[in-house]
Order: sequence, then structure tokens, then C-alpha cells
Amino acid sequence: MPATSTFTTLIEPAALATHLQDPAWVVVDCRHDLVNLAAGRDAYAAGHIPGALFADIETELSGARRGAGGAFRGRHPLPEKDAFIELLRAWGVNDDTQVVAYDAHGGMFAARLWWMLRWVGHAAVAVLDGGLPAWQNAGQPVTSDASPARARGSVQARDALATTVDVEAVLRAVEQRVEHGGRTVVDARAPDRFRGENETIDPVGGHIPGAKNRFFKDNLQADGRFKSPAQLKTELGVAVGDPATAIMQCGSGVTACHNLLALEVAGMPGAALYPGSWSEWSADPKRAVATGAD
Repeated sequence: MPATSTFTTLIEPAALATHLQDPAWVVVDCRHDLVNLAAGRDAYAAGHIPGALFADIETELSGARRGAGGAFRGRHPLPEKDAFIELLRAWGVNDDTQVVAYDAHGGMFAARLWWMLRWVGHAAVAVLDGGLPAWQNAGQPVTSDASPARARGSVQARDALATTVDVEAVLRAVEQRVEHGGRTVVDARAPDRFRGENETIDPVGGHIPGAKNRFFKDNLQADGRFKSPAQLKTELGVAVGDPATAIMQCGSGVTACHNLLALEVAGMPGAALYPGSWSEWSADPKRAVATGAD
């Protein structure tokens, strides 16, 4: 059964602060850097929300980059569900646990954990709105102390609350335009990466033909908190259209989850994640690549 007073999208610092000693709550630090892979763990060691655990995007929230047949699955493919459930149990997560994910990047990485919990059917998960900066600006404490060990959890995988598509479904979307019953592909990367102008992160520049660009930071206000549900609904309606026929992607299936979270905040559920995203798509030279603006 879900936790009492369940948070399923965003949570404010004040609400989280009242539950730091609550054994039915698990807080997870998801800070990360796509270039410096040690940055997140180093930042956690320097100071984190008291009692928070650390989630490593590269090793814990991602699976093997190559499938059983050797095919490249992208930079951050999803782990096996059973492996992720074991991770959650090691964190002390039960079926009635409220999980809160945070980072210091406007939810850029925390949204990945939020989406993954929904992927295994756990609804009681929220992202700290504004992340660690908002927490500290509210006068809440941080510590470098090790978090106390938690009793092993017993969470079970349930019916998924989130959906995925594979590269074949994206190929079909490219071949069949939206006006003829196809699906909309929405890319969450920064505009320069979308246009093919940043080779530091994307060795093959550009985007999936026909994709629209909705930079994940466009979901945020200047203070790093999410825009209002009404504003998000207006803006996402233009970029996404009908979420039931939308495919969300990014560089490697991480920041696309931010757009999926924004859609939930806006009351527009139903979009699917393409986990392999641009890193998988661009690894095959036979797949078409577009550059420039959408």
C-alpha cells in the first residue's frame, strides 16, 4: 500500500524537513556530472541532506551498455528490473516507503530515479523541488557524516507506472509522420547539442529526424524550481502535443525523465521514454541524423 500523505511528483524542502527522522522515508542524493563521473560522490561526501543515501547514475541507475548479442544500448541503459529492486531493498525501501530524490541541478538527475521507481510500480516517489540549493536556502541542514545503516527493505516490483519504447519504435515514428498517425519524438538536450554543435558529449552531432527540442531547463524558473502546472501545460502542449503518442529522449535516457516529470506535474501523463536515446541512435551510422534547428 502507498505511504500516507504520498508525494508523487515534487516535494518542498519544508515538507521533507519534517520527515528526516521518519523510518518510512528514504532520501537519495543523485548528484552527478556527465564529464567528471566522480563529482557526484565527491559532492555527497562534502555535504548532503542528513540521512540521505547516494545513488550513482553510472553504476546503480544504469545497466550494461551492451546487450547479450553485443549491440550497444546507449550510455545509460536501464538496469534489469530485478537488479534495481535489489538496490532499492538495500536502501531499505518497502512497499509503503516514501522516496525523495534530489540533486543540485534542477532535478536533472533526480528525475531519473523518480522515473525508475515508477517504472517498477512504486508511486510514492518525489523530486525535491529546487534540489539542494533550495534546501540550503531554506536554512535546512547538511552534513558530511555517514548516513546510518538501514534495515533491508522488502519492496516488490508492481505493474509499471511508466512506459518505454525501443529503437525500432523510434524508427517507425521517424518513418511515419505525426499527421499520418505517427508519434512525436521530443529531445531534452541543450539546443547546441540538439543542433549538433557540441561534440564534447555527443561524438556524433545532431538529432533524430523530425524530433522537437524541449530543453529540460525550460521546465524551470530562474530559481531552479519547476514552473507552475498551468505554465508547464501550456508550454509542453506546444512541444509535446498529445503525451499518449509522445516519445521522450535525450542523450542517454537521463534528462528525458525531467520532461516526463514536468508532464506529470502539468497533469499530462502518458508519454514514453526511449532509454537508449541519442547515444544508442547515433551509434549506428545507418540511422538518419538531422542537424540544425527542429
